[in-house]
Amino acid sequence: MAKTLELHFNTELGKTASLSIENPKEPIDEAVIKQSMTQIIASEIFTTASGKFVAAKGARVVDRNVTDYELV
Repeated sequence: MAKTLELHFNTELGKTASLSIENPKEPIDEAVIKQSMTQIIASEIFTTASGKFVAAKGARVVDRNVTDYELV
């Protein structure tokens, strides 16, 4: 089972950009996520083809199950 925390941001041109964090610390603390996203926006460290991050749009945890089958 692989979990990923996806952070979604609005950009300067009105598009959505995402950052993914593998194996996030659980339990997820919404206040920490919001504070972290605010700091990411303020740092202006990320730039996309549609501009810098300007606002936090949302966050979600994606839980993925993978089952491998060995074909003989």
